[in-house]
Amino acid sequence: MRYLLPIIVICSIFSCRKGEEPLSNVPAIEFISVIPTAAIQYQDSLSFTIKYEDGDGDLGSNDPNIRNLFLTDSRNNVTYEFRVKQLTPSNTAIAISGNLTVVLDNVGLISGSTPETATFEIYMTDNAGNRSNTLSSNLVTINP
Repeated sequence: MRYLLPIIVICSIFSCRKGEEPLSNVPAIEFISVIPTAAIQYQDSLSFTIKYEDGDGDLGSNDPNIRNLFLTDSRNNVTYEFRVKQLTPSNTAIAISGNLTVVLDNVGLISGSTPETATFEIYMTDNAGNRSNTLSSNLVTINP
């Protein structure tokens, strides 16, 4: 009897909590970081970390020809395409979320030999063809 009251109180607290909203089947991404924020052209790589969520878990592919993450350089609108590997087992529909990092091997100056600043727009697509929101990275300086 001594332990019954605490158990009832705990059960009451958890039963009153509102359930979380289910995640959308359209992927959503959030910018976390870009490292470094100052890079030397053709020498430094840029690492972009984003948070992702997808309600049915159909992000990523094991097909090496599929591109499903895109980075667009604000200076010249060149889009770099990447493949995110499959994140869930095949034929499953489970909500997923997490962080992932994509690396742009190097960048160069576009208009000469003076430092330039750029942001990168990032979005993903899932296997059903749904496109995530588009986000912008923090400012990056590219040095000669």
